[in-house]
Amino acid sequence: MIAVLGLVAGIVMGLVVQPVVPAGLEPYLPIAVVAALDAVFGALRAMLDGIFDDKVFVVSFLSNVVVAALIVFLGDKLGVGAQLSTGVVVVLGIRIFSNAAAIRRHVFQA
Repeated sequence: MIAVLGLVAGIVMGLVVQPVVPAGLEPYLPIAVVAALDAVFGALRAMLDGIFDDKVFVVSFLSNVVVAALIVFLGDKLGVGAQLSTGVVVVLGIRIFSNAAAIRRHVFQA
């Protein structure tokens, strides 16, 4: 219930405050969101499997976001930022859909 309240509070604050992302960080925001979603889906899967650990979740969440942003940053510096961004999204997308499939199998026993 605390997570749901936190989510609602975050959405309301985002709508009221309307934060502005600096132009220099805009290329990294979508990648960070996808990396965070990967960690959240992995945590949900672990929770349903009965092996969830909050420390592992926090480390996974932060490391996914930082590593994904660093890969995109390195790609920008090498001049291949779009290609590496696409690669990161594809890899994380595969992980997200794999976790979603496992969650679906667990929930629907299929």
